[in-house]
Formats: sequence, C-alpha cells, structure tokens
Amino acid sequence: MPSSRSKLSRRTLFAGAGTAGALAVAVSVLPSVKALPEAAASLPRPKPSMGGGYALSEHVKHYYQTARV
Repeated sequence: MPSSRSKLSRRTLFAGAGTAGALAVAVSVLPSVKALPEAAASLPRPKPSMGGGYALSEHVKHYYQTARV
C-alpha cells in the first residue's frame, strides 16, 4: 500500500517562497515608479500628407542599427 505523502514537495515550497519574495520586491518598488508626462502622450501627431503613417523615430533608428548584419 503506497504511503500517503502530502503533495507539498521541497521544490514546490522553494518555488512558492521565491514567487512570494519576487512579489514582495515588486510591490515595494512599484510606488517609486514615476508616471510618464501625460501631456506628450495626449498630443496626436499630424497626419502625413502623402499617405502612410510611418515615422522614422529614435526607436526605429536604434532598431535598424542593431539589426544590421
């Protein structure tokens, strides 16, 4: 007859403790995160005069520089 062991193993216990620790760190750091200024995000960009909505932003330039082979 198999012994009746609990399903709580050492691995499960450490995984739960690690998750709880990570959540505690995230909650303690979260209030210190500052919100982005809403004024810049709320301004709509003007529509391009010749179709398309592509804009060569700094993010796109960085991507193209890192994607070069």
